Amino acid sequence: MEQHHVGGTGLRVSRLGLGTMTWSRDTDEHDAREQLRDFVDAGGTLVDTSASYAEGGAEELLGSLLGDVVERDELVLCTKAGVRRRGDRVAVDGSRGALVSSLDASLARLRTDHVDLFLVQTPDPRTPLEETVSALRLAVSSGRARYVGLSNHAGWQVARAATLLGSEPGLAAVQAEYSLLQRGIEREVVPASLALGAGVLAWSPLGRGVLTGKYRRTVPADSRAASPHLAGFVEPYLSHTSAAVVEAVATAASGLGRAPLEVALAWLAGRPAVASAVVGARTADHLRGSLAALDLELPDELRSALDEVSAIPLGYPERF
Repeated sequence: MEQHHVGGTGLRVSRLGLGTMTWSRDTDEHDAREQLRDFVDAGGTLVDTSASYAEGGAEELLGSLLGDVVERDELVLCTKAGVRRRGDRVAVDGSRGALVSSLDASLARLRTDHVDLFLVQTPDPRTPLEETVSALRLAVSSGRARYVGLSNHAGWQVARAATLLGSEPGLAAVQAEYSLLQRGIEREVVPASLALGAGVLAWSPLGRGVLTGKYRRTVPADSRAASPHLAGFVEPYLSHTSAAVVEAVATAASGLGRAPLEVALAWLAGRPAVASAVVGARTADHLRGSLAALDLELPDELRSALDEVSAIPLGYPERF
């Protein structure tokens, strides 16, 4: 598998990353083990997790596999903080104390003394960005993290954080949802990342599973859209607008003799600033489908057609 530099840093990650959002909840230890083994065997290095996934259960499961399925130093571990549960509700907390405490707990669950990349999972409107950034700086200076970045932040926040961090430790990565069904980051986040030397890690590159084509006719009983806790996550992309893009992807895939998800991933791999696409497979079979896309290069005319059918509206001030 190709290894790409994350923006202008020396950090290198695999073209596809392995997401663990479903681990310990929908993905059990057996499937997680098989996924990790297949991923590493294919040359994958980037494994993405978060303190909020299964309330730490995903990190716990991943940590139990390190040193068994794969050695720690063979992976690029990325974890996130800033979202946690307080009773029955989810709370966003980007304060320095919360972020550093969360990182320490993550390291304990992952059974390691550092992560390669530490991200703030979402903006906290109640905490000054200066304080949030100070936690990122501390994570690097204390040796808990090698690189830092943001997840799900707006373009101006990316630019401000990069300015506050300066060249040391620097803003290495921006993680954001990005696919043929969600190209919103092309307005400001991608241009900001390119200008600032930060790499983009794309989450949900398959449009929350919709770009696989599995929902073209119905909602499969074993799919995320039929899951009580994930149905709301998928539902926004089960629209007529999305259907047109999915049909275009399916038509392109049929012409190439490939699967729709392979076309969707190949399209994303060629986008500016994208260092890695993080795929969150529920089963090992699902992951193998994504790994099959690694050798696909889209013809220019096909890429242009997909660009056109999935284009987002741009206006003032992006176009003046």
